[in-house]
Amino acid sequence: MAFIYLILAIVAEVVATSALKASAGFTRPVPSAVVVLGYGLAFYLLSLVLRTLPVGVAYAIWAGLGIVLVTLVGVVAFGERPDVPAVVGISLIVAGVVVLQVFSRISVH
Repeated sequence: MAFIYLILAIVAEVVATSALKASAGFTRPVPSAVVVLGYGLAFYLLSLVLRTLPVGVAYAIWAGLGIVLVTLVGVVAFGERPDVPAVVGISLIVAGVVVLQVFSRISVH
């Protein structure tokens, strides 16, 4: 169940971060409300995850996959184009998450 909560926490964080850009500095009410609710839900779900998974592993997965997904939302929804160093950096983040999950003994499988 922890990984389902983690996936939902990541989705909530990605929605909230995407709405943060759309909120235009909290001047638009609907995207601003989505930001507050999304981050609230994300942190609540992450707190449930921490009952089972170690904090370092859970946060690494949450943050790492959140970065990748927010970047994809930026490309699709906002027309942002990451350059080669950004793609390399994001790839290293994904590799780090994979290493944690596959090779680390601290991770709960």
